[in-house]
Amino acid sequence: MPNSLVSVVIPVYNGERYLVAAIKSVLAQTYTPLEVIVIDDGSTDGTASLAGGYADAVRYVRQENQGTSAARNHGVQLAQGEFIAFLDADDLWTADKLALQMDAFRKVSALEVVFGQVQQFHSPELSQAERDRIACPSAPMAGYIPSAMVTTRSAFNQVGPFEADLPTGEFVSWFARLKEMNIRTHVLETVVAYRRLHLGNKGRAQQQYKKEMLRSLKASLDRRRAQATGRSS
Repeated sequence: MPNSLVSVVIPVYNGERYLVAAIKSVLAQTYTPLEVIVIDDGSTDGTASLAGGYADAVRYVRQENQGTSAARNHGVQLAQGEFIAFLDADDLWTADKLALQMDAFRKVSALEVVFGQVQQFHSPELSQAERDRIACPSAPMAGYIPSAMVTTRSAFNQVGPFEADLPTGEFVSWFARLKEMNIRTHVLETVVAYRRLHLGNKGRAQQQYKKEMLRSLKASLDRRRAQATGRSS
């Protein structure tokens, strides 16, 4: 039986420093077939020319600046694969990332979303003083982040698109909806992605992130209460 097509969506905004490494980590995958879609969210740096250098292997699409959520959603709309994977433009994949996750789908037919472990690392350009300010766990951890996930298209459609009005906490909200729907997920025990820690990480906007996380958690609780009320009435 031939492998299923996996569409890889890479959202990027002014990512010239890290984008090439991210693309290379996708093109080095031991799994095929792949469809690679780079959604440029209105970059003003050299992102376009760098992505254009992979014209034969990468589909490059530019949009007006709307945020990471809108870029990911745009990529999903263009994707042709039965499976969708995401890679943030500053992260990296292990070479066997997709092979391991797709093997999990083949072994358990009911699976709809597969995650893996994530290893965090300090980006090489950081000074020692900057590294000291950015905590970097030495041990891998369960990767509940877009870069460590593969989802079936049907599961993504069931959960719905990322919320464009959440600039930093969009995945927390999406994951909460995923769990509410009891969609079957699995987390591999193997590292599948490397999360780069640098001065521009979205999560470093701590106050904004906390506000959006609390908003997402409240929305999730409200939905659960509404469902419980509906079942008891």
